Amino acid sequence: MATKLRRWTLRDLHSLPDDGNKYELVRGELFVTPAPSDEHETILARLTRLLEPYVVAQNLGFVYHPRAVFRRDGSETEPDLMVRQPRTGRAKHSRVNDDWDDAPTPSLIVEVLSDTTRRRDLQYKRDFYIDSGIPEYWIVDGDDREVRVVRAGQEDEIMTGQLRWQPDGAAEPLVLEVASLFE
Repeated sequence: MATKLRRWTLRDLHSLPDDGNKYELVRGELFVTPAPSDEHETILARLTRLLEPYVVAQNLGFVYHPRAVFRRDGSETEPDLMVRQPRTGRAKHSRVNDDWDDAPTPSLIVEVLSDTTRRRDLQYKRDFYIDSGIPEYWIVDGDDREVRVVRAGQEDEIMTGQLRWQPDGAAEPLVLEVASLFE
C-alpha cells in the first residue's frame, strides 16, 4: 500500500521554528537546508561583488540574498541570490509575510550547489523557477567549477569560460569569467 506524503502549506512553513535551518516549500514539498559552508558563501560574495556594479549601472534593481524570498502559487524559496526591482509603493497586508506575494519577479535567480541541495536545485527548483517565469536561473557548481544557465524554452548551457547576461532593460551585457567565482 502506498504511503501518502504530506503536502505542506505556506501556513505550515511559516509556523516552523527559527532554528538556523533554511526551510523552503516547492509545490507542497518541504526542503530543509542546514547553514551553508564558508566556500558556498565565498562564491556568493564574489558573485555579488561582480553583479552589484552592473545591476546599479543598468538600473536593474538590487541584488538580494537569503531571507528575501520568491513566492508563487503556494511555494516559497529563499534563493542564494536574486536580482529584481524593488516593489513600488507600500502594500498593506493583513498577515505576516504576505508582502512577498506581490513582489516583482526576479530577472535572475542563482543557487550554489552543495551536497544537501544538489538534487533540489537541479530538478525541483529548476522546474519551479522556469514555470514561474524567471527569465534566467544560474546553478553554480563549485566542485566542477561551472555555471549551468537555465532559460525557459532553451537547452541548459554549461559555462566554464565566459558567462554573459543581458536581461531586459540592460543596455549592455555583463560578461564575467566563471573562474573568477572560484579563485
